[in-house]
Amino acid sequence: MMVDELRPTGRRPVRVLFICAGNICRSPMAEAVFRHKVEQAGLGHHVEVDSAGVGAWNVGEPPHRSTIRELRRRGVPVPQRRARQITPEDLERFDYLIVMDLNNLNMVRTMARHQGVPKEPRLLLEFLEDERAPVEVPDPFYTHTYSDVFNLVDRATDGLLEAIRRRHGF
Repeated sequence: MMVDELRPTGRRPVRVLFICAGNICRSPMAEAVFRHKVEQAGLGHHVEVDSAGVGAWNVGEPPHRSTIRELRRRGVPVPQRRARQITPEDLERFDYLIVMDLNNLNMVRTMARHQGVPKEPRLLLEFLEDERAPVEVPDPFYTHTYSDVFNLVDRATDGLLEAIRRRHGF
């Protein structure tokens, strides 16, 4: 462990990567919502958050304007970020690979298998304790349901944060 990776607890931060298709709607929304919750819980030094897309078609673009509008409407700080594509290094670096839908889950699993990375990516909505909830976070780029997507992401990130707190003793 490098010295600059140390935090007040003496251990490196838990790293969480949210992944969707293009990294302009769902994953930056989840990143922003989760980071906001981490900061509110006083865990900013213990949890590192980022997002990426499986595709390269939006690389360099800011979050979608409707994602930004929904985050602002809900009082969540908008990340100053640009879309990026997931890299093989991300698979090694991040402790949690949190994916929005089954198609992207399969892509990340394949990428991890080819890289020899034993981590198992997980769907975000696995952390939502609601038997009636969908399996996937719908892509609001196509459905235009940014408010509904925010509600799902908000509830599921509560469950994710609680799981991380339990597992890592925060």
